[in-house]
Amino acid sequence: MPDTDISPDENERNVRGPLALSLLALLGLALFAGFVALGTWQVHRLAWKTALIAHVDERVHASPVPAPAQADWADVTAANAEYRHVRLSGTWLSNRQARVWTATDAGSGYWILTPLRRDDGSIVLVNRGFAPDGWCDLRGHCPAAPGGQVTVTGLLRISEPSALFRHNDPATDTWYTRDVAAIAKARGLQDVAPYFVDADAIPGAAASAWPRGGMTVIQFPNHHLNYLITWYVLALMVLGAAGYVARDEYRLRRWRRRKP
Repeated sequence: MPDTDISPDENERNVRGPLALSLLALLGLALFAGFVALGTWQVHRLAWKTALIAHVDERVHASPVPAPAQADWADVTAANAEYRHVRLSGTWLSNRQARVWTATDAGSGYWILTPLRRDDGSIVLVNRGFAPDGWCDLRGHCPAAPGGQVTVTGLLRISEPSALFRHNDPATDTWYTRDVAAIAKARGLQDVAPYFVDADAIPGAAASAWPRGGMTVIQFPNHHLNYLITWYVLALMVLGAAGYVARDEYRLRRWRRRKP
């Protein structure tokens, strides 16, 4: 295409010097490399998140296995145990229950955490499920769990630290997270497992029966595909901008050389 399409504004603009072009090239190269690196990182994150979701889904729907015994507690980690479907037996310690504030699809209320003493004397905190505000009395005393030997199935969960903006307050028995160690200490419990169990829903239980189990939210945000597309598109935009600048400089320089 002839160079007669040079605008009047371009006629007045001087060509960029070697220093300016070098700085632009370095900036463009840095941006391009950075965006490509971020996009590639998101590719790996997408693969990791997809595998994690599949792995957790497999654990959740597997048949329950015995919950880790005291001898195995040191080896329990989020990577090898969280969301594993487990089974455990024992007797409830209803007088050591704790309420942990939560908001669910059923409304705001509490998780009811009740210690379960196993046959070997060890204790596992079991989240028996959700109960609405008012199910427990004003002093925080909740109806007792069933007496006698019971068997519970549910999902193994790793202890949750205190929330960033809403801190647990053992002195006032105010709990926002299921911090096993803190709750065990506040309740004077010994030999407590470093995990808790979210109990399954009780088959055939009435809709108005509390606490209601089986309400574990298993949701892993997976936006990595959107992120990687964004970073790669930005990298392509840098290439497009570089091409535009190169073409503009070429046309202007050529026009300058041909100018009478």
